[in-house]
Amino acid sequence: MADLRADYAIVGAGSAGCVVADRLSEDGAQVVLLEAGPTDWHPMIHVPAGALHLRANPLVNWNYYAEPEESIANRSLHWPRGWVLGGTSSINGMLYVRGNPADYDGWAQMGCRGWTYADVLPFFKKSERYEPGDTQYRGKSGPLLVEDFRTILPLTHCFVEAAQQAGFPLTRDYNGAVQEGVGYSQMTRNGRFRGSTARTFLAEARRRPNLRVVTKAVATRLVLDGSRCIGVSFWQNGQDNRVLTAREVVVSGGTVNSPHLLQVSGIGPAAHLQSIGVAVRHDLPGVGANLSDHFAVRITHRVRDEVSVNQLARGLRLVGEIGRYAATGRGALTFGVTTAMVFCRSREGLESPDLQLLFTPGSYAPNGIGRLEREPGMTLVVCIARPDSRGTIMARSADSLDRPAIRPNYLSAASDVRALLAGTGFARRIFAAPPLALHSAAETMPGADVQSDEALTAFLREAGTNLHHPVGTCRMGDDPMAVVDSRLRVRGLEGLRVVDASVMPTVTTGNTNAPSIMIGEKGAAMIREDTSAFTSAGAAPSRSAV
Repeated sequence: MADLRADYAIVGAGSAGCVVADRLSEDGAQVVLLEAGPTDWHPMIHVPAGALHLRANPLVNWNYYAEPEESIANRSLHWPRGWVLGGTSSINGMLYVRGNPADYDGWAQMGCRGWTYADVLPFFKKSERYEPGDTQYRGKSGPLLVEDFRTILPLTHCFVEAAQQAGFPLTRDYNGAVQEGVGYSQMTRNGRFRGSTARTFLAEARRRPNLRVVTKAVATRLVLDGSRCIGVSFWQNGQDNRVLTAREVVVSGGTVNSPHLLQVSGIGPAAHLQSIGVAVRHDLPGVGANLSDHFAVRITHRVRDEVSVNQLARGLRLVGEIGRYAATGRGALTFGVTTAMVFCRSREGLESPDLQLLFTPGSYAPNGIGRLEREPGMTLVVCIARPDSRGTIMARSADSLDRPAIRPNYLSAASDVRALLAGTGFARRIFAAPPLALHSAAETMPGADVQSDEALTAFLREAGTNLHHPVGTCRMGDDPMAVVDSRLRVRGLEGLRVVDASVMPTVTTGNTNAPSIMIGEKGAAMIREDTSAFTSAGAAPSRSAV
């Protein structure tokens, strides 16, 4: 294949990359969007309840694994990441959670100018369409349809009532004026189907002749000319190819793939690059550092006298639910993963919530990835929403197809253990409240005999898991360990930005798909602003036909 030429090349068609491709192609710029995986052809992508079947599906999933870590009983945890058009937004649980205003104000205090909550709110609103919300906080005309659950099982109503009786106030919209409290979940939807960024933002953009989407194209190297990035090499169908750019390369590969691409291209901590045989092109010590992820533990109860997802997922009931979904677009097949949640503080004195408790009217096999138990159950996941533990993602070799080493360092910070212990106590208090206790036959995990802090801590380390919200490996800031500046430009280089969850200095309070979409919106706006300022100065870059 001859070199492709474009104004912009975007590496990664995920939660942020599809947004960037849409926005940059709106004004006629020539854009090439590279996606390592296939198109989003798999039918389970589009049926919301199909998410369980995608958690480890190699047809659409990178299926990374973290290194075994002593802090979690020498276990190696599964790291699903979307390997498909739409990225992880095509395989996730579809929860729409913006985070807490304090998250973004905290970023600004860390040196990320222009990233306060007031700064990012317009981009959240621009991206979404949520009919019930307050217009001061919620968007009404964006490409991304956000909905409340269409079908809610009685167990979820019991949970919301139990949480209130346990002392957690009701919040009508955790993405609105008040996040803290208990509220019903919101989902990204596209009618009755999943609302990935591929089926929302990219669906419109692909009609434009100036956007070219290339799937099964694995980015292998960034093309550098001195201190300027002028393109990206990619592998497709056994051949090496390139996209050469007149303006910029935008890396949107996500928290795993973005730092890895930079490192194998010679951009990263010099000592590490030299140790794996990569020629150093730009010494940038923060690439791959500052890895942060939500760690959680499940509290599970056996259900009595009420229906859970476990019963609806098999036999004649499943046949009935399939028919109901086909006829009405409602029922169990519209479920994501979590139907209600609590945001709360593990202790007094905190400025904002540091715990997220996620309720599901179903239960999962302890050792199965996304596999439901046969018996009816309900689960409350206790998650550290603002963890202090930090890890790394580092290339193992100069081979760009060799998977990087993922070392999250879960529970290495004592504060994370303390927060989880507090959250476990809150979960048990909610389960003990009458509306939910009425339908509990017993606590099955960790079990009523696990009570002391010592026993619970052992349980956290031996049974805890990740919620697949990694961020931070190309951190934004103005200090020597920052990888990108406040406009998401890679520090010390020209023509190169990172626009995805890897730029977050800290993980947001809750699921990270919505913040990643916001970063795509804001990043694209900054690129267009900077291009406009550049061309206004009389130095317009040429446009090359795709």
